[in-house]
Amino acid sequence: MTERRNTMNGGISVPRGLAGVAVTNTEIGDVRGDEGYYHYRGQDAVELARTRSFEEVWHLLAIGHLPASREAESFRDRVAPLRSLPAPVVDVLPAICAATEDPLHVLRTALSLWGSTMGLRPMYDAPESERLDGALAAVAVTPTILAAAHRLQRGLTPIEPDPQLGLAEDYLRMVTGRVPEPRDARAVETYLVSTMDHGFNASTFTARVVASTGADLAACVVAALGAFSGPRHGGAPGRALEALDEIGSVDHAEGYVRGHVLRDERIMGFGHAVYRTRDPRSEMLRGIAQGYDHPLVDLAVQVEEIFERTLAELKPGRELHANVEFYAGVVMKMAGLDPAMFTPTFCVARMVGWTANIMEQGRDTKIIRPSARYVGPIPAPAAT
Repeated sequence: MTERRNTMNGGISVPRGLAGVAVTNTEIGDVRGDEGYYHYRGQDAVELARTRSFEEVWHLLAIGHLPASREAESFRDRVAPLRSLPAPVVDVLPAICAATEDPLHVLRTALSLWGSTMGLRPMYDAPESERLDGALAAVAVTPTILAAAHRLQRGLTPIEPDPQLGLAEDYLRMVTGRVPEPRDARAVETYLVSTMDHGFNASTFTARVVASTGADLAACVVAALGAFSGPRHGGAPGRALEALDEIGSVDHAEGYVRGHVLRDERIMGFGHAVYRTRDPRSEMLRGIAQGYDHPLVDLAVQVEEIFERTLAELKPGRELHANVEFYAGVVMKMAGLDPAMFTPTFCVARMVGWTANIMEQGRDTKIIRPSARYVGPIPAPAAT
């Protein structure tokens, strides 16, 4: 029976989750899991996060190179006004926020309306310049929508974007209602840059599948949002912080991790599908967190050490280290963001990578149409 199934499907061997399968070529970036390293267009992503602004790295991913000083200024002038929302979206946001408490649900609905309001054409019909305009606008409006949703859901008035501020600083201001301290703005900006893109993760792949159909850009990013919203993907930063809250004290850390392993439960903030060594993003964010003198940071550092030691004992031979989500929530909380905004903030960053991948995929005329290996009941032979 197995032989017949394999013959009927061409003997296709399908790794679970398409692990290790290269589905296309890309110039956007790469993750080298065995080395604990990733890059954007050949530039060390962690170094970019440490030294460059959100807009500069956005330019690298969207345009193809890091901007010189005049280019950077011109790009900031181009994208800053795009943060303002069209009137139809502003008008309907209160009704959307009344229907759901999840900012990502608000975002995907608002972006769908935004795409229609902007008259985005299918990429199949649009020239490259028009596609780029849409991609830049989608990134720019995302923090404005998310900040407005956060405030509306708390009975507060949304705050208009300030084009004089950088995107990261303005996002914090629109969420919290105050101009952030430079340290907080830079902490969030560093996090955003470090999470803009990260290989062919589930949401990026989803965005590219939809882009391959020639659909409009809003359809592509809304599809990516659907994949991103899952707890196994973008929904982890808040859950990792919840685990720290549940542990509460260093004395409870070892029992917590042993209990989870015994029950075969996932430990949020630990392990990664690609990295076989330490996650470079986690190490960078730990350094940022340690710049804050706060008991939560001390707890996180000590819990990380206990978790790694205990996991090495319970799961010998496996490299299980803190991933980006473990310290992301700590950094964002220190910077003044509500835990409800942790995953949405991740989304602000990832929108840059999604749109870069959508643009790249849009240049390929081949639709993504893989095969599945059929493993159901054997059909009856056709009548002769």
